[in-house]
Amino acid sequence: MSAKQLTSDILAFLNARAGAGLGAARAALITAQVQGKRPTVNRYLAALLSQGVIVQEGAGPMTGYRLAAPQGVAAPNTTFTQTLAHQTQAHQTLAPYTLAPALAWSPQAQALRAHFTAPIGSRTPVTYQRQFVDEYVPNQSSLLPKNLAEDLFSAGRSQGQQPASTYARKVLEPLLIDLSWHSSRLEGNRKSLLDTQALFAKGRSASDDDDATMLLNHKDAIEFMVDAVPDYGVTVPVVRNIQSLLMQGLLDNPDAVGAIRQTVVNITDSVYVPTQMPSLLEEMLGLVVEKAWLIKNPVEAAFFLWLQVAYLQPFEDGNKRTSRLCANLPLMLSNCAPLSFLDLERGDYALAVMGVYERLDASLAVELFAWTYRRSIAKYQVMLASMGASDPFRAQYRAHLGEAIRKVVDEGGTLAQALAVLSLPEADQALFLLILRRELQGLEAFNCARYRLSLRKTDDWIQQGRPL
Repeated sequence: MSAKQLTSDILAFLNARAGAGLGAARAALITAQVQGKRPTVNRYLAALLSQGVIVQEGAGPMTGYRLAAPQGVAAPNTTFTQTLAHQTQAHQTLAPYTLAPALAWSPQAQALRAHFTAPIGSRTPVTYQRQFVDEYVPNQSSLLPKNLAEDLFSAGRSQGQQPASTYARKVLEPLLIDLSWHSSRLEGNRKSLLDTQALFAKGRSASDDDDATMLLNHKDAIEFMVDAVPDYGVTVPVVRNIQSLLMQGLLDNPDAVGAIRQTVVNITDSVYVPTQMPSLLEEMLGLVVEKAWLIKNPVEAAFFLWLQVAYLQPFEDGNKRTSRLCANLPLMLSNCAPLSFLDLERGDYALAVMGVYERLDASLAVELFAWTYRRSIAKYQVMLASMGASDPFRAQYRAHLGEAIRKVVDEGGTLAQALAVLSLPEADQALFLLILRRELQGLEAFNCARYRLSLRKTDDWIQQGRPL
């Protein structure tokens, strides 16, 4: 990217924020939006600052930048517009380009944030406190304020009675990209959103680096969850399988994949020292999952799982990733909007979990969770609305459609054979066959999970020329 183009992109982004009535943007957000490299973006911000084109607000981790004198809402430069147009054209299910408003912290949350600006040497080391789980009584205790949990459940729930994971299946394609990319970005993954989309369309290859593997592992784990939740719900084997899928190919010790930790772990930039006793780790993971299963409000259960799994650190690696995906288990089970951790900055996320690690204080985590879940709810509700009203015929024969597609792709059956085993009313067979043909024509490796098909089987069937 040329110096002129990068400067123009930064200014277009800041001008768009100003036009939308938004305040200063942090360097991390600017870097993500212009898809540059952080050191390079920092240099250009410093140059623009010295020229008086932009101004700086705040200090330290809260430093933000805005235009010194925005001139209305200027149109973004051609390069920036073309990039966004390419993203929309390449993947129609991605949300349109939007600017995430800054997260406004309450005075209590700000006080907790201030505590963590103190030098790490001045903070008292702490270890795991099991009373954080032991003293929690499902449906009496609450980590989220109860009115907030109810409001979020009301906003995110799907109407009517439907099988578990129905909501997640409807938005599966954008969910795979959103949750994989945002979760991986919180781990320092360097792939862009467009890189992730292209990677998922291509699939695995021998040339995949760790960043690509991390993203593809997320995709596998999310597809597993969508399939596993209706049959198994929230269980320890499901949680351990999620970790094993997330960490496949990323651990030096393959025996540690899905296994309770036998080694010491340390938390970077924190005085929290997780327990090192495997027997306690196994006991507490079972207790966390058991209590989560008993919580009636799925949003409270999601928040409980997210914090408790991360706090316990039951695995050798991938604990935060596992906790983020586990938060979606109760939501999928109750057909609520999934949680993709949209638009969070790594610094905010780190401080939120640090409050629990070191102080058992969830105030930062509550505000961060509520903010990002509301964004997820809004995004996936728009996705569902854009798909139009549900087709009663499709709804009636959804299970039959999946069975027929598996008959053709998994078993190599013909359309006639697939239709014969379903025993559909004769009057409905012609329309069902038409829908079945269309679904098979649009079947790809990146959308096969909704029919419980494996990537390999789907790929093989496509390579054979989609035989019917």
